[in-house]
Amino acid sequence: MLYFTYECKVDAKGRILLPSGLKKELAAVLDEGFVIKKSVFFKCLELYPKAKWVKELEIIDGLDKFDEDNLNFIRTHIAWVKPVELDNNGRILIPKELLGFAEIEKEIVISSQVTKMEIWNKSNYDKVVNDTAANYGNLAKKAMSSIKKPGE
Repeated sequence: MLYFTYECKVDAKGRILLPSGLKKELAAVLDEGFVIKKSVFFKCLELYPKAKWVKELEIIDGLDKFDEDNLNFIRTHIAWVKPVELDNNGRILIPKELLGFAEIEKEIVISSQVTKMEIWNKSNYDKVVNDTAANYGNLAKKAMSSIKKPGE
């Protein structure tokens, strides 16, 4: 489980030095490595601990492989997936094509999506959050009302 949002920088080679707080959150999974991919809905990247990515693939594997739309989804969903690991200095190297997709240059935000992280160009992240803020109450009501609470 990831809890927080972090602001940091990408160096000229496309490496992110993970903030110490994020490394503490990820301590249990740092050695297993990560998978990074394009987001489905936004111009950002998604960073999964490998074990979480394997679980997502297990769900996707349940799709009917005789349905052309499912095959196209699987192919596209996995097309930009790249393995990444922390180097000895605690950095992750982001592939150039993924940096370009997410418009990442220098200032970034790493945002929790509970079991994965989003990596955003800071100005794009700020815009999405600010644009969504006006409707936050309705989004919260819709999302939280769909959760089954303990004891129900």
